[in-house]
Amino acid sequence: MMSIDANIKTILTYGTFDFLHVGHIRLLKRAKALGDFLIVGLSADDFNLLKHKSSFLPFDQRKEILEAICYVDLVIPEKSWDQKIKDVLHYKVDIFVMGDDWKGEFDFLKEYCEVIYLPRTKDISSSSLKGQLRNGG
Repeated sequence: MMSIDANIKTILTYGTFDFLHVGHIRLLKRAKALGDFLIVGLSADDFNLLKHKSSFLPFDQRKEILEAICYVDLVIPEKSWDQKIKDVLHYKVDIFVMGDDWKGEFDFLKEYCEVIYLPRTKDISSSSLKGQLRNGG
């Protein structure tokens, strides 16, 4: 079990981070700027199937990519919708961050930490990139 220093501000976000793009990097950068230690809950392959999402890259490769990003301090697997409260408590999270396309969905976490919805980067998403590839660019 990992213990986070109580003197640092811990940030937590979640995502699939498949087809990593500049929007992801900007989100991670803005999340990290809110505190000292950024934890990314990375959707496991089995969890993505439950969400009816498919990943181009498997979990281990997506994790390796995220771990190489300077803003990310720790990557943990996201295996279910209901693990968020447990993660917030376990890692002593101060701020939970998600893109504003999720606005309101995680307000239940306000009982445990601050919840911030950051604006998405305009005109880019993994879904749009996948669509462009399917359609030949």
